[in-house]
Amino acid sequence: MKPFEQLVTDHGPTVLRVCRAVLGPGPDAEDAWSEAFLSALKAYPQLPSDANHEAWLVTIAHRKAIDVVRRRARIPTPTEHLPESPSSLGLPGNDDDALRQAVAALPLKQREAVALHYLAGLPYAEAAELTGSTTDAVRRAAADGMAKLRAFYRRGQQRATEVAAPDASEGAFR
Repeated sequence: MKPFEQLVTDHGPTVLRVCRAVLGPGPDAEDAWSEAFLSALKAYPQLPSDANHEAWLVTIAHRKAIDVVRRRARIPTPTEHLPESPSSLGLPGNDDDALRQAVAALPLKQREAVALHYLAGLPYAEAAELTGSTTDAVRRAAADGMAKLRAFYRRGQQRATEVAAPDASEGAFR
């Protein structure tokens, strides 16, 4: 089996061309090249002696370059101004002012429970921990809050304050 340094000498330019083809010229391609050879160095002792070294290295390089592309896609894009309009889906641009008002009119305990469980996706136990309450109390407050929001839409979107008037569940958190 060839020494690893010989593989770098023989196939390094090809591996760099693959990285540059996927990522373009620049430091990302060079980083992917380095990562590819680091990964290859770790796996080289287990590689069969009759393996196609160039194809093996190119495959590793291509995967490392794709990893960089995926990492780039997860980087937030800075923007000058954020949209101000509320949304029923949590996405800017969809006006649903009535729903926002209905949620805002819920009693605090219900609003917190609905937000933590339904909007943030937290289990009731975690929501209870955050609010200093019990799991059952958060479950009850969330259910009551959702019932009021459903009633709001069933009644033809009456004024949010009429539907979300305080009731016995206001003191549900202990």
